[in-house]
Amino acid sequence: QVQLVESGGSLVQAGGSLRLSCVASGRPFSGYYMGWFRQAPGKEREFVATITKNGETTYYATSVKGRFTISRDNAKNTVYLQMNSLKPEDTAVYYCAAGPIIGTVDKTFLYWGQGTQVSVSS
Repeated sequence: QVQLVESGGSLVQAGGSLRLSCVASGRPFSGYYMGWFRQAPGKEREFVATITKNGETTYYATSVKGRFTISRDNAKNTVYLQMNSLKPEDTAVYYCAAGPIIGTVDKTFLYWGQGTQVSVSS
């Protein structure tokens, strides 16, 4: 089992920045691919970004590419999501997830955090 706890969500104005963190505990963090997903009110959960076990390769949703950066620190059991140039449409609950294979769909990931709210005002 892997437990995931997100933090860093907040209310921010459009154009602002936030950094989300997700701390893992349980099984060795470096053994998992990590991802960030988000779910806006009334919408399906959607892929945001994912990163390989060693942090060398990342993938992004088209809607966030160039604005968001996923990274990880295996020594701290933490994955980050740096979000710049935020837009109102980025408003959602953001979830981090851990899984045994790389993927961009939520069924790829086995473990999920409880989520952290990001709200972007116009």
